[in-house]
Amino acid sequence: MNLFDTHAHVNFNAYKDDGEDVLRRCLNDGMNVVNVGSQYSTSKRAVEYAHKLSGVRLRARSRTPDEQGGVWAAVGIHPVHLKKGSFTHHDPWELSEEPASSAGREIPTVGEQLDYQKYLELAKDEKVVAIGEIGLDYHHFVEEDDVEFLKNLQKETLIEFIKLANEVQKPVMLHCWDGYDDLLEILQTHSVDKKGIVHSFIGSYKTAQKFIELGYVIGLNGIITYGESYDRLIKEIDLKNIVIETDCPYLTPRPLEKGIRNEPLFVKEVAQKIADVKGATLEDVAQITSQNAKLILNLSS
Repeated sequence: MNLFDTHAHVNFNAYKDDGEDVLRRCLNDGMNVVNVGSQYSTSKRAVEYAHKLSGVRLRARSRTPDEQGGVWAAVGIHPVHLKKGSFTHHDPWELSEEPASSAGREIPTVGEQLDYQKYLELAKDEKVVAIGEIGLDYHHFVEEDDVEFLKNLQKETLIEFIKLANEVQKPVMLHCWDGYDDLLEILQTHSVDKKGIVHSFIGSYKTAQKFIELGYVIGLNGIITYGESYDRLIKEIDLKNIVIETDCPYLTPRPLEKGIRNEPLFVKEVAQKIADVKGATLEDVAQITSQNAKLILNLSS
């Protein structure tokens, strides 16, 4: 059984002491992992990991080339990093309990401006399979923010990254929180040649179907394991339109212990949840979602 984590952040500081070991465990299990950048430094680190571990992929047990895993990269600026400051991150299970089980994590944001040429050079790398994490985040605004200015900045930056994705002919890795209507409008007016993944999807089936009709696939992660809220969505979306992800180190899936650092191997729990809801086997979900990922990321042989 070969799993594909389409959205991981082993390139983040949460793995500064053992990131390579985490990825080697994935490769030993025949997994594919895409490390996704959120700013230039983490984008560059994602590319470096992909190159450093490219040889390991060929030594993973005695698998055939089709069964071997790989480490890949996506490069981009997460919309929250367009503003300098910080925000408090809660995993959804923290917010679903009274009282909240955690005060959350304070995450600094860098206020990075898109240097198109610098990202273009990075995006041309053979280990880069997508442009992202890019998109719209209207959830993390605070009272003192100039909301309209920041929304426009996010939209303008996204459009520039779409231009870049089309220049290198690679798909996009889309982040969206509280902005699906605006994201759909942008994708309809600024077409992405190679389409991409709507990562960490938390919208309705109707909204998901609009993205699917545009040629995108839907990324599901540990959020779907926190209860039954997304069971209907899982049932209604055809498996051919789903890819799976961890978004690690965040969103550790249940039934794993709350608060444990997430990692790509735990994507199996996401696949198991989908299998349980759809009445499918874990092996079928793993095989189909992995093939979907390879198709959208242009990794199919």
